[in-house]
Amino acid sequence: MPDTRPKLVLASASPRRLGLLQQVGVEPDALKPADLDETPKKGEQPRSLATRLAAEKAAAIHEWCRTSEWAGAAVLAADTVVSVGRRILPKAEGIDEAYACLRLLSGRSHRVWTGVTVVSGKGSVRSRLVDARVRFKRLSGDEIDAYVASGEWRGKAGAYAIQGIAGGFVVKIVGSYTAIVGLPLTETLGLLEGAGYPVRAGWSSPLLTPGI
Repeated sequence: MPDTRPKLVLASASPRRLGLLQQVGVEPDALKPADLDETPKKGEQPRSLATRLAAEKAAAIHEWCRTSEWAGAAVLAADTVVSVGRRILPKAEGIDEAYACLRLLSGRSHRVWTGVTVVSGKGSVRSRLVDARVRFKRLSGDEIDAYVASGEWRGKAGAYAIQGIAGGFVVKIVGSYTAIVGLPLTETLGLLEGAGYPVRAGWSSPLLTPGI
């Protein structure tokens, strides 16, 4: 009998986003990152950048799916932006960028914006933007040096990973923790469900069956 369940393509290579989906019982059928220029447009606000990039990633991979074996699959994409005021921090790749971000974040609050877009197999588009506030303790020079040496920051928005070593820098969070990691789960599950994807299909387990 052919497999008729809906398919899901995650438009990301992020192990963090994949892990968050798996945490809530959603297993994508394929991972296909979108290769886009993520440079902010002149004057673009952090919230607009996160929203735009998530939508563009989803649209690009939906178009790819149409001419592949994944035609008809739902596509999920997200993008996370860290900002201090209106200043957008980079997804740090170089040591100088990492030092600049960490020195800026030290002892102050910043915002994390995560845009999420789901395109259904029929092409309907649903999007959400979730933000959170994060406050770092004041970091010593030795702490910054050691964190940069860890390499954990590489490729991360704002040059840190809250689910890793940098979790020890966080004094306060207001908002969605999973949005800071890279995928706000409550909103993502709602978008997927709205697109017709059975988000609870993977929740059943023999260990949870009454009488066992």
